[in-house]
Amino acid sequence: MSVLPSLLHDEAVKLWAELEGKPLSPKDRLGIPMQEMPAQDPLERARNMGEVALGYSAEQAQIEASRCLQCKTAPCVSGCPVSIDIPRFLGFAARGQFQDALGVIREASLLPAICGRVCPQESQCQAPCTLGKSLKNPLKAVAIGRVERYVADACSDQLPPPAVKPDTGKKVAVIGSGPASIAAAADLRQQGHAVTMFEAFHKPGGVLVYGIPEFRLPKRIVDREIETLRQIGVDIQTNFLVGRTRKLKDLLDKDGFDAVFVGTGAGLPKFMKIEGENLVGVFSANEYLTRCNLMKAYDDQRASTPIYRSKRVAVLGGGNVAMDAARSALRLGAEEVSIVYRRSLEEMPARQEEVHHALEEGVRFLTLKNAQKILGDDQGRVRAVETLSYELGEKDASGRRSPIALPGSEALLEVDTVIVAIGNDSNPLLRQTTPELEVNKNGNFVVDEEGLTSLPKVWAGGDIVLGAATVILAMGQGRKAAAAIHRFLSEV
Repeated sequence: MSVLPSLLHDEAVKLWAELEGKPLSPKDRLGIPMQEMPAQDPLERARNMGEVALGYSAEQAQIEASRCLQCKTAPCVSGCPVSIDIPRFLGFAARGQFQDALGVIREASLLPAICGRVCPQESQCQAPCTLGKSLKNPLKAVAIGRVERYVADACSDQLPPPAVKPDTGKKVAVIGSGPASIAAAADLRQQGHAVTMFEAFHKPGGVLVYGIPEFRLPKRIVDREIETLRQIGVDIQTNFLVGRTRKLKDLLDKDGFDAVFVGTGAGLPKFMKIEGENLVGVFSANEYLTRCNLMKAYDDQRASTPIYRSKRVAVLGGGNVAMDAARSALRLGAEEVSIVYRRSLEEMPARQEEVHHALEEGVRFLTLKNAQKILGDDQGRVRAVETLSYELGEKDASGRRSPIALPGSEALLEVDTVIVAIGNDSNPLLRQTTPELEVNKNGNFVVDEEGLTSLPKVWAGGDIVLGAATVILAMGQGRKAAAAIHRFLSEV
């Protein structure tokens, strides 16, 4: 284990002793150093599934929270998809009142320990932070997510479950159990409606359990949040595939549900449609991560999950899922893992923190390259990827510079495994079995501003509407739809 965590803790204790009880002016707050996140040593963590970021100490959390300028405009709140009162929770945290801080967060979010770990705060609540702008460095904004994580970890077991209003006699079905569904179910149950959550897998949590690796999000934390749903009375039924076990319309027409929320996510992997994608040793990131995370393939002493054992791995893509797949491959024993991405590091959509961690752990980044063919041996197994080099041209609709292929730049990358991580489409089952649901060209549900679909009494949110998005954006959609469902149920 690296000595970095203890050094950071000792420095924080000393600094907090100097700050504690001192009235802090805005100028004082500008001078408080941003608190670094303690982490496992890169070479050690690359071969274990323990959490990479170890979390703030109490002193670090208070120091970081004390950096907040408590500005009246609170632009951070408008940057939060669920509108947490960020200055208020940071104010409590700065005074060491961590339970009160968590109480403020819980007014808007049931998943602070999760969001504090995996949400891209740097492009959401921290992006408009006045402190970051004052310092002319957005990377020096208040580390809101890190403080959120600390108060959730420190106090979640100390607060009672959210209060539930008297029974309304109304029943709501929630399909899926990922972030959007968790947020919708929590809000609807707290309003007094009976809520039943239907999950296709044997374990609830959606992308939180099958998609995000243990080293970024320990599953005990997801289990704790799911248990909170059960404590407030949400009925969770697993191994129940709506569209197969039961048709969506049957929930309304035969089972007595008054409304339905669909949060089934984006579970259909995309492939590149290049030669060789049918070879043994080619996987979608979705399958690879599900085997590793939900089915715990890394724990070969206690899990018998089949997983392809690799020595040299190529991961195609540059998003967070690509980082998760590459870093998981290292932990599953691969000797060399390469990210193949057709733009530069600057254009890479993955979080900077995830890219930094992958680089530290030894993942190779082959940028300005893309796979154009996968080659196999005489047994139909992957032996290499043929890549083509690129240069960057003008910006496209995404705001990133377009990759332009360089003819004649073909090269071979010898690998035995290829993981395709270029995104997912929406789960197709419900639209196939419920033709009344309107979808767009990408297969995502078409909804109005409150999440209502083309089918009466059916709302939707999260990745099934947005395509692959963040946990907190999905939660924001779940909460908005829940508010609309509550208004509807109050009127019928």
